[in-house]
Amino acid sequence: MTRRLMKGNEAIGAAALAAGCRYFFGYPITPQTELPEYLARRLPEAGGVFLQAESEIAAINMVYGAAAAGARVMTSSSSPGISLKTEGISYLAAAELPCVIVNIMRGGPGLGGIQPAQSDYFQATKGGGHGDYRIIVLAPASVQEIIDLTRLAFELADLYRNPVMILGDGLLGQMMEAVEFNEEDDKGNRPIPKTWATTGCKGRKKNIINSLYLDPAELEQHNLHLQEKYREIVQKEQRAEEYLTRDAEIITVAFGTAARIVKEAVVSARARGIKVGLLRPITLWPFPENALKRSLQRARAILTVEMNAGQMVEDVKLAVEGKVPVYFYGRTGGILPDSRTVLKEIQRVGGYDYEDSLSKAESLVGG
Repeated sequence: MTRRLMKGNEAIGAAALAAGCRYFFGYPITPQTELPEYLARRLPEAGGVFLQAESEIAAINMVYGAAAAGARVMTSSSSPGISLKTEGISYLAAAELPCVIVNIMRGGPGLGGIQPAQSDYFQATKGGGHGDYRIIVLAPASVQEIIDLTRLAFELADLYRNPVMILGDGLLGQMMEAVEFNEEDDKGNRPIPKTWATTGCKGRKKNIINSLYLDPAELEQHNLHLQEKYREIVQKEQRAEEYLTRDAEIITVAFGTAARIVKEAVVSARARGIKVGLLRPITLWPFPENALKRSLQRARAILTVEMNAGQMVEDVKLAVEGKVPVYFYGRTGGILPDSRTVLKEIQRVGGYDYEDSLSKAESLVGG
């Protein structure tokens, strides 16, 4: 086991290489550019192919070709670059082609800014492109988890023949943290046999990769097949971290960088005698509604904290089904929420008096 200091963007590249990814097609955009820079150096050394395409649109269609040939392939971008890829992502989902797509989010809308944000939640989880399709969306909250979820992304992509997105933000991409990285862990994580791939007939029936169905009845059957697969993913692949939720009267919900900030506020609130916990979605789609519903046994309020104007809060409300009130606090434009303000929001939604909770905290520490 090797312990090293790694930047988030580079950690994605290293984990992808270890997981057997040998093809990368992309286009530079801040704040994810260190990822293609890393792979531009390392992929050729591993016998792979790195290609900087002429555009994001070209890159995602190159991913389609490599995935159709059975390769483990990845692309990456940031916010507006992902918008350009969404038509191709819909094609990939329709053709059931496994691949990994990385979005290191920046502030928006439009060109916005290069500071971290979480305003691409709708785009990632609701299908940014056209048609009834879904992609699996994984949301890391640390550089270590970036490594772990990148490995998982390739496994899930192959297992379900579906695109998987790693959704981080500019802060996670740029920060450096100590990680444990053992390439031996990936020896068993290799592409499964892909008998459906377009690798040449070799005496068998032709494999055809396609997303065009001119017969409406045939297209409907294809859609029904896809929806059945998505139901299986919802049933089997919900993932979340539950932190101090067992006895919590207030549940905070946050993902990625925001969850790190909220966790600090939860610790401060607990010191003040407030029973609050954190539910951190790791899969944004499928949304971990089962874990959230379990937490409602004692909870009387939900506070969702995001680095956007309020997007995941809609999925929280759908999961809660009106059983308890759901509140929202967010910052936009690349501004991070701070733990003190989140603590005050926890106190506000819980009906706690700030001075009273402060006195309880002081008594706990002998103040």
